[in-house]
Amino acid sequence: MGTKLSIALLALAAFTTAAQAQDKTSDIIARGEYLARAGDCTACHTAPDGRLFAGGRAMPTPFGTLYTSNITPDPETGIGKWSADDFYKTMHSGRFPDGGLIYPAMPFASYTKVTRADSDAIFAYLRSISPVNQRNRPHDLRFPYDNRQLILGWRTLFFSEGEFKPDPKQSAEWNRGAYLVEGLGHCSMCHSPINALGGTSQSDAFKGGLIPMQNWYAPSLTSSREAGLGDWSIKDITDLLQTGVSARGVVYGPMAEVVHNSLQYLSDEDIRAMAVYLKSISEPSPPPPPSSALPTTESSLLISLGKTVYDKHCASCHGSQGEGKPPHWPPLANNQSIEMQSAVNPIRMVLNGGYPPGTQGNPMPYGMPPFAGLLSDNEVAAVVSYIRTAWGNRGTPVSAREANELRSAPLN
Repeated sequence: MGTKLSIALLALAAFTTAAQAQDKTSDIIARGEYLARAGDCTACHTAPDGRLFAGGRAMPTPFGTLYTSNITPDPETGIGKWSADDFYKTMHSGRFPDGGLIYPAMPFASYTKVTRADSDAIFAYLRSISPVNQRNRPHDLRFPYDNRQLILGWRTLFFSEGEFKPDPKQSAEWNRGAYLVEGLGHCSMCHSPINALGGTSQSDAFKGGLIPMQNWYAPSLTSSREAGLGDWSIKDITDLLQTGVSARGVVYGPMAEVVHNSLQYLSDEDIRAMAVYLKSISEPSPPPPPSSALPTTESSLLISLGKTVYDKHCASCHGSQGEGKPPHWPPLANNQSIEMQSAVNPIRMVLNGGYPPGTQGNPMPYGMPPFAGLLSDNEVAAVVSYIRTAWGNRGTPVSAREANELRSAPLN
């Protein structure tokens, strides 16, 4: 009897240990899925109408077109033969398992800050999804950019390898936000100016820039004249990040995709941590507004016409004084996104319209209709000039030429 009982107890212990191991693995995979959401991996590694993480998405750049890779666990065409060490090496150092150089369209300059534990969790999640047998499409880059050895020069100038180091002078919440914004979130990839070599100096991080080939402007996260959030409440920031709308503004364009694919799935604690960090890096006071490049007479005529266009087409939603009806119809008066030095985004919104993302917190967003077919270039320039200079706004007028140049811009 005693022997049988011992065997039964051993079997029960083995079963319990196996169940605990399975639960632990499940927890790691779930955490990896969450972290993959935080890194917005789907946005690049899933082509429109393509299989999840099978790659093949075209990434136009000033140097040619890159195509994203298959990161499903397929052993022939994906990462099925990779180890956790291989995956971490790719994330951390921007090199393939065989040592080959990765083009910096993959944001390894940010992902290098991701911890080994988080990298392993993401890898465990990717190993758990359905494999897709789909070969990677070769990149289509112009000479000499098709020579991968040139990446060595880029890395020397713009890449600093190393995991995120918490700042002991800051709170745990601030450090968590910094880790997400600077690392997994790779926010600097869009919100920093990119020079002719396709890189960003460390001193220019988060200072805003035009997103190559997309014709959208990612505003500065430090400047109070752009997207600096120093005078926003934490609630307004978290609302914007998590739902796409807040009392202070609405996200459109590429940022709407980020909220839809990534940020809406993050925990309240992580979104708040990001808000705390983003609020902290804003400059305390705005610089003086730039002077207009248009002649005074032309500016006056544009703004006069712009008021007529605005009263007819815009005031019913945004208010006669630009006060808006938050959160669905954002205010235009004292709106940083309207006053920025770059007028690309307001011109595009007038031309193409758009919707904030559909999110759990805002499942049926209100949108703005396109006016490209209704307004001439002069009328578009006029109404944008008006909203950038009315009601105390400190923006500058724009020209009909600028409006015309953006008529044919890609909609994404």
